[in-house]
Amino acid sequence: MKKLGMLALAAVMVVMFTIPAWAIESEFGGYWRTRMYTNQNFTGEDETELRDATLVDTRTRLYYTAVFHENLKFVNKFEFDTSWGGGTLGDIGADGKELEIKNSYIDANTGPVNWKVGIQGARLARGFLFDDDFSGMQVAYKGETFEVPFIWVKAFEGTIAGFGNVQDGNDLDMDYYGLFPKFTVGDMVTLNPYALYVYSKDAAGAQNKYGYLFPSGDLGLFEEDEVNTWFVGIDADVTFEMATLWFTGIYQGGEVDIKFQDDSADISAWLAAIGGAFNVGMFDIHGQGFYASGDDDFTDDDWEEFTPPPGRSYYWAEIMGLGIFDNQASANAPADNISNVWAANLGTTIKPMDKLKVTLDVWYASLVENDALEGDDELGTEVDLIITYEIVQNLNLDLVGAYLFAGDATTRSNEALSVDDADPYEVGARLSLSF
Repeated sequence: MKKLGMLALAAVMVVMFTIPAWAIESEFGGYWRTRMYTNQNFTGEDETELRDATLVDTRTRLYYTAVFHENLKFVNKFEFDTSWGGGTLGDIGADGKELEIKNSYIDANTGPVNWKVGIQGARLARGFLFDDDFSGMQVAYKGETFEVPFIWVKAFEGTIAGFGNVQDGNDLDMDYYGLFPKFTVGDMVTLNPYALYVYSKDAAGAQNKYGYLFPSGDLGLFEEDEVNTWFVGIDADVTFEMATLWFTGIYQGGEVDIKFQDDSADISAWLAAIGGAFNVGMFDIHGQGFYASGDDDFTDDDWEEFTPPPGRSYYWAEIMGLGIFDNQASANAPADNISNVWAANLGTTIKPMDKLKVTLDVWYASLVENDALEGDDELGTEVDLIITYEIVQNLNLDLVGAYLFAGDATTRSNEALSVDDADPYEVGARLSLSF
């Protein structure tokens, strides 16, 4: 992979410097950040220090786009990450071969149809269903007040992903097919209904690769075999002069095979989310809430836990929902996988001057279905404070403090460990710039 990355970068550089200047227009961009932070008591106790972490890390992204003309672009994004003192890039000498190819795709227009083919990124259903990079295709028909994008995600290729040219290797493939039309109604309303279909005849390979295809309680019941699930939903956004409101509703259906039985489980699950912000001069009041169904009986053949596919990512609270320092989430919290959880948030952002912004948020979260053994569901109440200051133009400093008043579901493992409960907390800073 490292050799491939270096070859790809070399190829792009050759294109940049050998094609005549009149033939293409070059666009450059990027992003850089360095984070310094500590996670403490994320296990819900302060004795074992099993998940305590104090880290400094750096991420760099470099973007290059070759614009041949208004109807054709060649987009490339490269990334390299390191933790200070770790790996070959972050240690003494700092000469590690850590280049990653994040995106490489063509962006072409044929009349009103836009084509994106290759390794690219997409965000679907605000991230509740998907927010990641992938190999595949997006084709969008664009009208004056609407667009109709189709997306194909090749999530897993069974014939080459470590399985060799085995018989029926294509059965291991996993693909997503989605339609995500978007309509603008007047100046205030945007509607985005959608449908996403996820299929694999034999999901054993994808299960081994991603490790979270099924609800946690169903791992013993469901065979890594046929997965046939679909999602239908809608995003709605309303913009007023001083306020914004949004809503997302998703239903999941389909079926998945049951292990050791000539039967399948019927999927019936759902998610609902709502949020908004009201602006008053130098501050706003904002909030959101979401509910993702859980499964009340893992022994039956009904699958009721909302389970988005690999690639889902919805960040929320700093400790329970990853946030700015996304190294880990507190014990038993769903992180960015919104499943079997409900949460509510209220906060405010104050801008006392052009270069300074202060955001205070309070979150409450609970599991929808209790832990089967101990009956615990409350994750806790979290308070997050973020202070953002523009040091110089384009360079920002974020100071973050977060504290979780842990509930029983966060600390439920501590009795078995014979340790006392303790509240998780996080403190850190991030320097960032983009261009």
